[in-house]
Amino acid sequence: MTPAKGRLFLVPAPLDFGCDAEAPLAEALPEGTLQAAAHLEHWVCENAKSLRACLKRVNALHPLAVPLQSLQVQELPREVHKKGDHAGQFDARPLLIPAMEGRDMGLASEAGMPAVADPGSSVVRAAHDLGIEVVALVGPVSLLLALAASGLNGQNFAFVGYLPQDGAERARRIRELESLALKTGQTQLFIETPYRNATLWQALLQTLQHNTRLAVSSGLTLNGASSRSDSVKAWKQQPAPLSGSMPAVFAIGR
Repeated sequence: MTPAKGRLFLVPAPLDFGCDAEAPLAEALPEGTLQAAAHLEHWVCENAKSLRACLKRVNALHPLAVPLQSLQVQELPREVHKKGDHAGQFDARPLLIPAMEGRDMGLASEAGMPAVADPGSSVVRAAHDLGIEVVALVGPVSLLLALAASGLNGQNFAFVGYLPQDGAERARRIRELESLALKTGQTQLFIETPYRNATLWQALLQTLQHNTRLAVSSGLTLNGASSRSDSVKAWKQQPAPLSGSMPAVFAIGR
């Protein structure tokens, strides 16, 4: 008799990865998510070390089903991290063998919701193709928190990932996104590696039109979190609202 298939749980992680301070886990993740994470023995993730560090924090609140070192953890390949896995070129089905054998599995990224602005969509797609139930658990999603706090259009928005690092290409991309935002009213959301936040901020102030609305949220869910929105003209009269260690989400609109 074929065993019933397990489920794939999408397990959010706190938004403090790489930050100087940690958010209290009981405040960052709801009780139901913590309980679900604690019972899982099989995982797919970006980085095994980061996952185990997070689950060690979970274990302090809800004892894990098995010792930390006994968890079965599979990492997504490096090329999936760099190039993304949304194009359908990576076959994630072999990662889901435990679920096909009847075991529940977890999918996690280093921060926030897996498969949203992070790798994991190939695993979710493979689960659907194999008839494995997908269960998205509740937790912080920085893009939606930043959008809600921006005062910009929350009915029509797009996340465009990272902007180019080359100065000329970055300026060209900023102008493209601004034009789209002003013409259609679609809010444009993007992110940057924290140590390049200041460079991106200066490029935004130098490139955007004075009346364009620019919002930034940093350190979401952490002590010292900040969400601010103003015109570019007004921003130019204020100190930069960013640090080199806090993750941030940027948004432009009208």
